[in-house]
Amino acid sequence: MRGGTVRTRPPADPRSDPPRGTDPMAPSLAVHARRGAVALATAAVLSTAMAPAAFADASPSPAAPGLYGTEDPKFDGVFRQSLTFVAQSAVGVSPAKEAVDWLTGQQCADGGFPGFRADPAKACDTQKEFTDQTAAAVQGLAAAGGRSEQVTKGLDWLKAHQNDDGGWGYQPGSPSDANSTSIALGAFAATGQDPAKVAAKGGKDPVATLLTFQLGCDAKEGERGGFSFLKDDKSGLRADNLASAAAGLATRGKGFLVEPPKKGADQPLKPLDCAADDKAKPKDAAAAAEAVDGYLSEALAKNGGYLVPSMPGAPAKPDQGNTADAVVALAAGGHREAAEKPLTWLRSKESGTADWAKNHPGRVAKLILAAHATGADPRDFAGTDLVAQLNAMGPKPESASSAEQKDEEKKDDDKGVSVWWIVGVFFVASIGAGFLISGRKKKQL
Repeated sequence: MRGGTVRTRPPADPRSDPPRGTDPMAPSLAVHARRGAVALATAAVLSTAMAPAAFADASPSPAAPGLYGTEDPKFDGVFRQSLTFVAQSAVGVSPAKEAVDWLTGQQCADGGFPGFRADPAKACDTQKEFTDQTAAAVQGLAAAGGRSEQVTKGLDWLKAHQNDDGGWGYQPGSPSDANSTSIALGAFAATGQDPAKVAAKGGKDPVATLLTFQLGCDAKEGERGGFSFLKDDKSGLRADNLASAAAGLATRGKGFLVEPPKKGADQPLKPLDCAADDKAKPKDAAAAAEAVDGYLSEALAKNGGYLVPSMPGAPAKPDQGNTADAVVALAAGGHREAAEKPLTWLRSKESGTADWAKNHPGRVAKLILAAHATGADPRDFAGTDLVAQLNAMGPKPESASSAEQKDEEKKDDDKGVSVWWIVGVFFVASIGAGFLISGRKKKQL
């Protein structure tokens, strides 16, 4: 994968995308207000949204050369660019230097990333730096390659702004939440580092901290195994689909990019077993990953193959971005059959995925990552070549995958064949005309 809804209020996490301003789990209205419009709006942009009809190509932004897509980048510029690089890496495409330079130009001097910097020449407002965007950018730059200095600075920023409990909030100083913690863990994993070793703070293992957000057997049915977005002293934990999909990757030590399971291999789901102990909880990360996969599979089946937003008051409409996240999480666990069901829904005309993804590079990137994680072909997603579509939304990539190169070679060969076919036709025609003229002359003689 971790990027990929237009709401009247800012959304939560750029991952449901990937999605906070008004947070369903915040313990007070004051916390709700501080959730951060940027992070929430990014989430909405990359998650469920109303859009025009059918897949189509979009041009690069003329206002921000190097940036993918033409939509206002105020909230999701960094996130969608990062998801794009990860998705391109999954299919063997190297982004243009101009595009990578755009992303590195968004990084602040201290290593953090905001949602978007309109003028990189001006010093950053550190109050606008975000955990999710920084962690996503680390993954994007690591996937693009060649920017180790910026990647290291991003990881150092994450370690410098880690909470005392070992987790991360959406911004420095905000309480730890499952989403930001999961995406930060994914950044370390994507760079080949073990966060339990390199990001333990005060002896606190950040993975163990993430597990404290998981609901156990004492939760009501349908929520067991899921992850809560935040901890609420009044109402306790409440299962959240967005947090659960993100944690499904982090508990397995994965970032946004997940390699497909081996063909023929399908690991059975192992939902949290509460028969013997109604207060049981997963004991470690591996058990937590299996339990959350069970939760996601049940939540998907309940809706007929898709997830809906968990935010209180949000319309119970399909959330394509969160559904794509769930596909990747299930595939990471080797649950091929369970992952293919929501992927089939995303491909269907009834899902509205084509409308949702139109002209949005972050969303198209999420679909590519979902298809890739299950072993499906992102170049034939319900008849659409998602890779070509994504590449057309930004600067021409430096290099294409072998599959794309073969397509280009085939086109060149076809052109060559066409030219020689035409030459041959004219050659044969000229010979025929010569014989005809010669015959007429003989008759005249």
